[in-house]
Amino acid sequence: MKQLYKFCAAAMMIGAVGIVEAAPAAKSDFVTVKNTHFARKGQAYYIAGANFWYGGYLGAASGVGERARLLKELDNMKAIGINNLRVLAVSEKTEMKSAVSPATTNAPGQYDENLLAGLDFLMAEVAKRDMTVVLYLNNFWQWSGGMTQYLNWFEGTPALDPNVTKDYETYMQKTAGFYRSAAAQAEYRKVIASIVKRVNTITGKPYSEDTHILSWQLANEPRPGNSKATPEEKAVYVKWVDEVAGYIHSLDKNHLVSSGSEGLAGSAQDAQLYLDAHRTKNIDYLTYHLWPKNWSWFDSNNPGGTWDNAISKSRDYLNSHIELAKKLGKPIVLEEFGLDRDGPSFSIKATTKIRDRFYREVFEIVSTRAAKGDPIAGFNFWAWGGAGRAANADYWWKPGNDFVGDPPQEEQGLYSVFDSDVTSLLLIKEYADRLHGIKR
Repeated sequence: MKQLYKFCAAAMMIGAVGIVEAAPAAKSDFVTVKNTHFARKGQAYYIAGANFWYGGYLGAASGVGERARLLKELDNMKAIGINNLRVLAVSEKTEMKSAVSPATTNAPGQYDENLLAGLDFLMAEVAKRDMTVVLYLNNFWQWSGGMTQYLNWFEGTPALDPNVTKDYETYMQKTAGFYRSAAAQAEYRKVIASIVKRVNTITGKPYSEDTHILSWQLANEPRPGNSKATPEEKAVYVKWVDEVAGYIHSLDKNHLVSSGSEGLAGSAQDAQLYLDAHRTKNIDYLTYHLWPKNWSWFDSNNPGGTWDNAISKSRDYLNSHIELAKKLGKPIVLEEFGLDRDGPSFSIKATTKIRDRFYREVFEIVSTRAAKGDPIAGFNFWAWGGAGRAANADYWWKPGNDFVGDPPQEEQGLYSVFDSDVTSLLLIKEYADRLHGIKR
């Protein structure tokens, strides 16, 4: 199986060289919504994707950049049928230890051009391989600075790190203050404009005209507050989603806009709130995430005793959101899901039998319902670790270490799919091929 995988990767590397996008782009070259499905180049477009948040970091010319590795990662993902990447476009400099550094935004109005050029390089190479990218423009969580850092800058509040406080309820309640801060929202819009209106320094193509961007995303996992979010907090959140999505559309008439929501888990378990936040014409499709371990459905130390409960709840969660998408008449993408390695262990030497079993369950629901014509548009697993490796005995990231799929708020190896995880890679390819074979 290893030889098969290496052969496929080599073949894709050869095939990718020299691919040049024609200009100007036709409208059909952009990903569009057709009824409750995606379309591209006149055909149905289903996502078999990976989360690759650090892709722009690898593309930087200096410092954290590893362009040779980036090319390898893209070729390897392309080889197993991955056609879409979900990538962090913006990060904020912070003193929090569980956040990535460096950051694209060092202070309000101060941007790191080296990192932004890294995003340019990523987009240029993605185009050569005819893949697409979802670019998210903020983060509800602290691992890239995110909303809590905006509040630190403009409201003078501490940049909260729940890895230190262990109090996520307070973190979520306070971070939602971002939506109410006029100064934070003004700067956020400046950052959005700087990315959406950017001209790629490598291709010369404006981002707004790049057909390999599938959508702009407001943030990674935005929430209205904590589990006890008030009606007032929910209303503020719904208004924010509508207005920011509308602002992005005012800058860019070509691309889709999505929220980055986890679904009910990110909506205080309020289905009406989830529907209200996504019914606006400014949101083109729905998103949701699935985390059975994080949500205490599954215990890695007792897999046999908790598997049935976890998979039952996961199936319900997967299917119920597809039904919610039907109500709005929009596509939905399962853009995050994962499970840890057997043991449980963070070691790359640990097997992935339970995770593979979980992936197959998820893939089966997504591909079966997609084939039936339901509005599920595909998946992005969390996350691509590729050739990255944990550097420290405690598995926590430090500046200068490899980037992997697990951000600095988590142990390196927790949910990553590495290039040596052959059974996982072949499973992804199996279902990628199935999705790509659906005709509509």
